[in-house]
Amino acid sequence: MSAPHESAPVSDVPADAPAPVPGPFTFPVLLAVAGAVGAVVAALVVGLSAAEALTLLGIPDPGPLTTYGLPAVRALADLTAALTVGSLLFAAFLVPPQRDGLLDVAGYRAVRRASDAALVWACCAALLVPLTASDTTGRPVRDVWQPAELWRAVGQIELAGAWRSTVLCALIVAVGARLALRWGWTPLLLLGAVIAMMPLALTGHSSSGGAHDVATNSLILHLISAAVWAGGLAAVLAHALRDGAHTALAARRFSAVAAVAFAVIAVSGVINAWVRVPPGDLLDTTYGRLVLAKAAALIVLGVFGYLQRRAALPALAADPGDRGALVRFAGVEVLLLAATFGLAAGLGRTPPPAPTAVPSPTEVELGYDLAGPPTFARLAFDWRFDLLFGTAAVVLAVLYLLGVRRLRARGDRWPVGRTIAWLSGCLVLLVATSSGVGRYSPAVFSVHMGAHMALSMLTPILLALGGAVTLALRALPPAGRENPPGPREWLLAAVHSPVSKFLTHPIVASVIFVGGFYALYLGGIFDAYADSHAAHVLMNLHFLLSGYLFYWVVIGIDPKPRRVEPLTRLAMVFGSLPFHAFFGIALMSTTTVMGAWFYRNLGIDWNSDLLGDQRTGGSLAWASGEVPLVVVMLALLIQWSRSDERLAQRTDRAADRDHDADLSAYNAMYAELARRDRGPRGD
Repeated sequence: MSAPHESAPVSDVPADAPAPVPGPFTFPVLLAVAGAVGAVVAALVVGLSAAEALTLLGIPDPGPLTTYGLPAVRALADLTAALTVGSLLFAAFLVPPQRDGLLDVAGYRAVRRASDAALVWACCAALLVPLTASDTTGRPVRDVWQPAELWRAVGQIELAGAWRSTVLCALIVAVGARLALRWGWTPLLLLGAVIAMMPLALTGHSSSGGAHDVATNSLILHLISAAVWAGGLAAVLAHALRDGAHTALAARRFSAVAAVAFAVIAVSGVINAWVRVPPGDLLDTTYGRLVLAKAAALIVLGVFGYLQRRAALPALAADPGDRGALVRFAGVEVLLLAATFGLAAGLGRTPPPAPTAVPSPTEVELGYDLAGPPTFARLAFDWRFDLLFGTAAVVLAVLYLLGVRRLRARGDRWPVGRTIAWLSGCLVLLVATSSGVGRYSPAVFSVHMGAHMALSMLTPILLALGGAVTLALRALPPAGRENPPGPREWLLAAVHSPVSKFLTHPIVASVIFVGGFYALYLGGIFDAYADSHAAHVLMNLHFLLSGYLFYWVVIGIDPKPRRVEPLTRLAMVFGSLPFHAFFGIALMSTTTVMGAWFYRNLGIDWNSDLLGDQRTGGSLAWASGEVPLVVVMLALLIQWSRSDERLAQRTDRAADRDHDADLSAYNAMYAELARRDRGPRGD
């Protein structure tokens, strides 16, 4: 990826100031203390609930090494994961690169620190595989340390398998960060670090029991936000201790990020606790008391963050060399965050209160019950808000409206039709994931297919016509030639990056768009992972992003990394139609029910004709290609018409400027040709 333009790095410290004395050992010592605090707190918390956990689970005591070592190593894994994410965030968005796209000194140090942290993270995750096997089976670690035992445990114990996946992902991030020298790789590495956190987010207390769909989604938001906050703060503190350049800029940018992360942590934590602990058990159970302790720690951290915004940021703004307040507040906050991570690790080892009612098979599989067969009223009004996609729909709509308001505040116009298209796309996304359609989608294949057709066919068309990238480029202020790049420059760099250029190739975009249906349904992926909440989240994300990529190339009004001719875009549309039609026909012709084992486990008596429902889903897939075709053709015709009008206007303006010089030259050419034709006859 190419880097946004940036001038040569300029230090925040005045030129006449004495050279600072670096303290390379200060931050490692602080990290060691933070890790020790997190591990000790986790072990102490487990000490309060270990006996209760073993009694409730009905397994033998695996020994003190597992009982106290597992939460301590888990806390270290969480802390190093946060440091990996935060260091990559720092290198990608908090400090600028050099003008030629290479990482500056601060960014290079942060990326190397992320590589080291990811390596330690992978080591901790590797240790947690045998510790998890020991904890689950109630056998000492020495009995499960053999390779054959570990291999069997990874295949049978979900949490052990999640730690194995974490090892692989963390190692990939560690190697990638060690090799990265250019700024363009840092956002991709940051995304990889976040992905490496997902195996653990999708297991544990939140992935089982009632309302586990809400609990899992809230935990994903919670873990990502906590890693961004804790890791980003540690990266800023490390930079300040070294008296690095652009410290004031990094602190100011991180302050905005931390405020959003704090809000997400607070809301997602409340939601997760509400799902796991009834209000009456908050004071009467160990789990409830630990939840309250974690909430109190969050409040204390919020106070420290507020004080830092009031003291450290103004001091840096007044004197970029005055970093004392930032170092003091950030140092204490890092230690408090380490203790909170330890508390969270101990909380994960503490069993939540047992449910008062026995959940139905449907609630066990989906996380909630269904009132009956999917009628129009239930699909329209039986809502269950999706914390991931529903929140994304609301946030995207709000950000778009804020951008439009900024343009109007300075007197610029923005077409109303684009606003209507974008808001309509957000509404379709919200309805497809959070209304009764989203509620019944995991349980009824035909509803599932209808939701996916809306996510891949209708929502992307409306979003592409909304022109959000163009709006952002007009609403976001440019950084200026002599200033570090900001969000506008990051967006331009992403649009014109080699990755975007590759993905927007007509063949690549078409294959991703069409091939996903065949791979997921006819390739056996859906049948294998029909019961997986993570798989459903990834499927929704794939259909939404692949559809947006396809229609961004075909009818999108935003700037693109490559120019695609109108005939090529038309060929993309007509070329994809037969594949969609064949996919729908293939579903209607199938004689085997995909995911039959999962649908039968739901225990739903009103959905007994699974093959007929699957064929109904195939007919929806076959028919859904017609509506997007009409919308796309209308959009293409309107765009071509307006393109011709703009070309005619440019031609008229050029003619007015040069008094029809092109037309005069054209007429003169034909007059000369006519004269030459008459020449031989004249002779």
